[in-house]
Amino acid sequence: MLIDWFTVGAQVLNFVVLIWLLRRFLYQPVLNAIAAREKRIADQIADAAAKEAQAATERKTFEDKNTAFDQQRAELVSKATADAQAEGRRLADVAQKAAAALAVQRQQSLATQAVNLQQSIAGRAAREVFAVARKTLADLANVELEERMVGVFTQHLRELPIAAKDQLGKALKQGAEPARVRSYFELPADQQATIQNAINVSFSADIPLRFETAPDTVCGIELSAGGQKLAWTIGEYLRDLEQDVAALLVPAAKPVEAAERSDGSEAGAEPASRTDSVAA
Repeated sequence: MLIDWFTVGAQVLNFVVLIWLLRRFLYQPVLNAIAAREKRIADQIADAAAKEAQAATERKTFEDKNTAFDQQRAELVSKATADAQAEGRRLADVAQKAAAALAVQRQQSLATQAVNLQQSIAGRAAREVFAVARKTLADLANVELEERMVGVFTQHLRELPIAAKDQLGKALKQGAEPARVRSYFELPADQQATIQNAINVSFSADIPLRFETAPDTVCGIELSAGGQKLAWTIGEYLRDLEQDVAALLVPAAKPVEAAERSDGSEAGAEPASRTDSVAA
């Protein structure tokens, strides 16, 4: 069999041209398409991986935030619970202290009311006793008793302490008006003369006197001049006793009043040089 080398060469040439054409127009575009597709797939995979990594990061961040939120919420709840318990204890303490203070105040108020009631009852009883005593003495007073009081009064006049006597004598001598001699009954002329003579002798001077009657000088005689006073009456005893009882019933007397009582002068009355001889 004879080989037609021309035909063989032509076929080889055709085959080479075909291969070149296939490679040029078919295989290379297919390779390029495959490469482009592989690149696109790789990009998509890389993008998916990046998104997956981002999602994982965001998930981790979210989980961390949730964990921090849970911890913060637990801390806030715990703090709120502790604050509520502390506030509850504080309010309970405040309420307990307020209740205790109210109880103490109520006890003090009741005690004060009891003391006031006791003082009121005691004061009223004392006033009634003194009123009855005054009324009884006023009913028992008579002229003969008043005559006896003249002798007692002159005796006290002679027994006056030197300081009190000097003060009273100064007031009697310097007075612009006559000294007053007050008694429950009107004194007869002889008793007035006895008192006048006793005063003149005691103070070595002629002292002008004005004799008066006064219903408050029960069983006694009172001499007053220039703010000084010498008195011996049972009424004076009662007044002094009444002042002592009032001082006992009202222990919280004002210092000024206490000072005035210690000076021997009454509020709004004669000064401290009053020479009442109530110790008879």
